[in-house]
This record gives sequence, structure tokens and C-alpha cells, in this order.
Amino acid sequence: MMRAAIVALLLGAGAASASTATDSALKAADDLRASIGALDAAQTKADRVAALTATITAYEQGLGALRDGLRRAAVREREIRQGFDAKRENIGRLLGVMSTMERSEGPLLLLHPAGPLGSARSGMVLGAVTPALQAEAEKMRSDLEEIKALRAVQGNAEKVLEGGLASVQAARTALSEAVSERTKLPKRYLEEPEELRQLVESADTLEGFATGVADLDSDIGAPMEDFASAKGSLPMPVIGSVLRRFNEADAAGIRRPGLVVATAPASLVTAPWPATIRYRGPLLDYGNVMILEPAKGYLLVLAGLGTVYGETGDVLAAGAPVGLMGGTEPGAEEFGADFVQAAQKGGSAGRSETLYLELRKGKTPVDPAAWFTQTKDQG
Repeated sequence: MMRAAIVALLLGAGAASASTATDSALKAADDLRASIGALDAAQTKADRVAALTATITAYEQGLGALRDGLRRAAVREREIRQGFDAKRENIGRLLGVMSTMERSEGPLLLLHPAGPLGSARSGMVLGAVTPALQAEAEKMRSDLEEIKALRAVQGNAEKVLEGGLASVQAARTALSEAVSERTKLPKRYLEEPEELRQLVESADTLEGFATGVADLDSDIGAPMEDFASAKGSLPMPVIGSVLRRFNEADAAGIRRPGLVVATAPASLVTAPWPATIRYRGPLLDYGNVMILEPAKGYLLVLAGLGTVYGETGDVLAAGAPVGLMGGTEPGAEEFGADFVQAAQKGGSAGRSETLYLELRKGKTPVDPAAWFTQTKDQG
């Protein structure tokens, strides 16, 4: 009992697996490196829009996984350092006792106020201390090696990102060019209707504008796929994390009938379902707005984009690019000390842009979270 108590006192509560955080970050770095290699190759594919969309998405997923892996690594390092701090006082006391014992004369160590039985018990206790301290020293050595490995992973991440930034920026530019050059998309309108231009000029709220779009006549029906059956299975149009949910008040007490999603700068935004572009362009103070019609009676509103692709009336396939978020993508230094500090505090480093997502059935907004498979943090 006494031996077990001393060992427990020294070792403390068990921490997470020593290799989990490092391994996850290393795997994420490898995946990101593979996606970077695919970015350049995508520009030579016959269908450049589809190839570039797929590889940019893979890059952003890899980057999100790398951020998550480094967050875990930062948390793991904090756990190790906190463990050192928690055990420092106890270990110092025991080392002090042992140092005193080493300076004491041998016969005095055999004396105990409780007599021979007490002396025997004290000898057992002392016999347990030395192996426990040796075990703790080994564990500390292992933990220090782990911190070294975690720091190496962080440095490797910076190198991987340095190699990927130029490639992904070139791929986004190539995607914009490829979208502008494509000529085979089916059209709902031969030209933008005058009613839509008048609606843009008279709009005073996003809700009013979306309601007006729903009332506009269309030349050709919406895509024929069974959109209602897709409820609960749609992919999110952008990689990010939900900041505010349907009708959740923000800091100013304002409630919006949609989701506010935090994203990284320049993130790719795609159509989650085959849809027709009913409107694309700037609107009031919402930045660029994209309104998609995935089925008759439904509208998907995406607001806050930096760049929008396509023209009003274009019919898009599921997964087709509809634009990019605004902002400037941070450099490799984002994985430096500031990132680690934010990660240790639980911060969501790298997500400075927000996309507003609203789904309307008829003229009434419905909770989009019920339609999408991922409304939690996507890395």
C-alpha cells in the first residue's frame, strides 16, 4: 500500500498517449504535402475547373487538419509542462530527504521511535522511493523528448506551408481563369432580367432581397434532382466552424435566420447541390452575395464572399465552385509562437472571414443545420 501510494504521488494522473499528438500532426503534414503536389498537376487536366476545385479543396482540408494537429500538439506540450510544475514540489521534498539521509551516519538510520517494527517499515518506504524516482526520471526524459518532437513538427509545418502557399495561390488564380473561360454551362436566362436589376437597386435588407428573388419569374425550371430527400446529407459549402447558429443572438443582440461560419481567408466556396444561380454580386454591406436555387421553392443564400464565379442563370453541378472568401491568406509564420499561444488557449487561429449561410423554403428561412452533415468545427 505504502509503495503504491508513493509511486502514485510521484507519477500523478496519466496523460494522453505520448505519440498521439505528434503522429496526428505528422500525418496531417504528409497529407498536405500530397495535396500540394496535386495542385500543380491539376492545371494540366482537361476539365481544369473540376480538377482545380478538387485539389484546392483537398489542400484546404489538409491545412485544416494540420492546424488541428498542431493545436493538439500545443495542448499536449502544455499538459507536459503543467505535469512538471505539479510534481516539482513533491520531487524536491523527496530529493531533499534522500540528500539528508546520505549525509547521516548509518546506525542512526536504523533508529525509529516505534522500535524495530517502525524501523522495518521505514526501510520498506525508503526502498520504494529510489525506484519510483528512477521511474519518474525516465518519464521526464521521455516527456522532454516528446516536447522536442512537437517543436520539430511545428518547424516542419512551416516548411510544408511555405511550399504550398505559392501553389495554392496559383491554383486559385487558374481556377478563376478557367471559370471565366468555360462556355458549356446550361443557362436559365439568356440575359439578366430587368426585374432583378431593379430589385438590387431597391433592396434595403438581405431578407427583403431574397424574398424578392423568390418572387421573380424564371425562364427555365430549377434542377430536377430531389432536393428534399437530401436533407441531412448536404456537405457544407465551405470549410470552417459555425460561430452562430440559426436565430442565435450575436454580441449586439442581433439574431439572423441562418448560420455564421468562420473560415480561413481565400477559402473556396462550392455549391452543395446542383443549382441555378439566381443572383451573384455585391449587395448592400454584405459583400458579394450568391443566391442559388437548388430546387423549385428553395433558395440558398451565401453572403460575405470576396469573389464570386459564374453568371446569373448558370446551372451548376454539385461541388462546382461559386467563389472565394475574402481576406489575405497568412504566411508560413502563422504556425509560429502566436499560433501555439492561441492554440493553447483554445483559439481558432487562421479564421478571420465569415460566411453567412441561409436556406429558404418559399419565403421562409429554415434552420440550415438540419440539412448539412457538418455544422461543427471542420478543422
